[in-house]
Parts: sequence; C-alpha cells; structure tokens
Amino acid sequence: MAATENTLILETTQGPVTIEMRPDLAPGHVARIKELVREGFYDGIVFHRVIDGFMAQTGCPQGTGMGGSGKKLKAEFNKEPHVRGTASMARAANPDSGDSQFFICFD
Repeated sequence: MAATENTLILETTQGPVTIEMRPDLAPGHVARIKELVREGFYDGIVFHRVIDGFMAQTGCPQGTGMGGSGKKLKAEFNKEPHVRGTASMARAANPDSGDSQFFICFD
C-alpha cells in the first residue's frame, strides 16, 4: 500500500497503477482488499482477463479467473458509475460472491 491508508499501488510490468479505494462506498470490500494486500495475497498475481477498450481483471491466485481467497463478501452496491479508471469487485451471478478478484475499467 502507498502513503495514504486507502491508496493501493499495483506494480505491473507496464508500470504502476494507483487505485484510490473508497471505504465510504464499500467499507467491507476495502477492508478485505487491504487485509489481502497486507498478507501478500496479490504479490505475483497476473491480470488474467484483459479486454481491450473495456477492462482488466486480477485477483485469482491460479491465474484462471476461477480462484479466490476463499472468503465471500456481502455485496456493497452504490450508484457511482463504472467509468474509465473505476476499480470494482468481480463476482459471479450471486451478488454475494465477490472475493479477491477485481477489475479496472478502461472506458
């Protein structure tokens, strides 16, 4: 994590990606991401799903998009739009299926 408590810096092969986490919008998700970062969970994990012009997804320890940390999170939806630069939890059809995977919107 970076200088501020809610700033996450991802070191990638393409350079750093800075994410300002929003505990005011998703306190449980932010707390879990911070916990996983402190544990080193994301170290060495790849972006397993990248769709040009749409998004990049990471957070699967197997690199397949099928794995996670094993702890499902209760959904925390809000009205903020998913615009370029937004980071959001990935999930399956079940709203409470978010875990460790998240994506970053391109456009």
